Amino acid sequence: MLICQKSHFALPPGVHYLNCAYMAPLAHAVRSAGIAGIDRRAAPHLIRPRDFFEESDVVRSLFSRIVNAPDPNRIAIVPSVSYGLATVARNVRATAGDNIVVLEEQFPSNVYAWRRLCAEQGLTLRTVASPPHQHSGRAVEWNARVLTAIDRRTAVVALPQVHWTDGTLFDLERVGQRARECRALFVVDGTQSVGALPFDTRRIQPDALICAGYKWLLGPYSTGLAYYGRAFDDGTPLEEGWITRRDSENFADLVRYRDDYQGAAIRYDVGERSNFTLLPMLAAALELVLQWTVPAIQDYCRSVSTEVTQTLRERGYWIEEDEWRAPHLFGLRPADAGSTATLSDRLAARDVAVSLRGDAIRVSPHLYNDSGDVEALLDALAL
Repeated sequence: MLICQKSHFALPPGVHYLNCAYMAPLAHAVRSAGIAGIDRRAAPHLIRPRDFFEESDVVRSLFSRIVNAPDPNRIAIVPSVSYGLATVARNVRATAGDNIVVLEEQFPSNVYAWRRLCAEQGLTLRTVASPPHQHSGRAVEWNARVLTAIDRRTAVVALPQVHWTDGTLFDLERVGQRARECRALFVVDGTQSVGALPFDTRRIQPDALICAGYKWLLGPYSTGLAYYGRAFDDGTPLEEGWITRRDSENFADLVRYRDDYQGAAIRYDVGERSNFTLLPMLAAALELVLQWTVPAIQDYCRSVSTEVTQTLRERGYWIEEDEWRAPHLFGLRPADAGSTATLSDRLAARDVAVSLRGDAIRVSPHLYNDSGDVEALLDALAL
């Protein structure tokens, strides 16, 4: 089992940062890659034409290993989840009266794209409500409601692997199977899970998987990665960039315009994807995730969260059942909902960084957290 990796990060002493779901702190290796990238950009004669392509391919390869995608060319480099989902929405084939299935209180980027598509094409946004939080078997029932919501008129099923407010897990294998039975696109927002929770594209078989890079992938802001399956092989990208065209490696030949794209998902890359500062940072971050391994990160986060959840349940807090919540992200709901603001003030006073999402206090540990962070959290949440 991994030991605490706090020495790899630059968090200041006395700060108890239990908030990776908000934004990961930069590891030393990631920060150094960014500084080197800035210095390199100051001397552009050192940037070769092949660097526009090879460094992107490194990032694709690293991410494909994390999500077990057999072909790295199925990975697109995107600036955000909203960009990746807008690409999906542009290529949805639906007719008026069809529906799109999402969750209650799903992250906004994975809702607004579908609201617009529904408005433009006369579709119905079908929001699957959460059972009451204190309800026994809540997550099981919520998953069952998702399966029931998918029918032959469903064009898209758009879900996260874990709910961003409280870590509730969704059975993506069963949901994906149901989506395929109904010939619906299965779209997963992996931002709050990929990098901390195993994700296998071969087993889950999403049509698209979109991930922001600055949370559990430990990368810089304004970077993201998207896996696009065969359903998108002939799709239309949001942009018509030069670098996504076939044979664009030949700079001298760019005056001879081409309509055909590079293979698989590369057509969906954002313009100026070859960012010589951010891309090396993202590569360094993905290398760390692969070095530590996702299962080991998951196990470490579970070891940090187990004591917290056991103690806080004894104090009367509601937390999703262990079997149905992510080890790295969980929501706390006090019995007295009105006390959340007071608890938030107490956490801030103890320099404990967490997030308020919906009516939950969201806690999201990583490898840089230790027993001192757990003690500070429990002390601040004493009722």
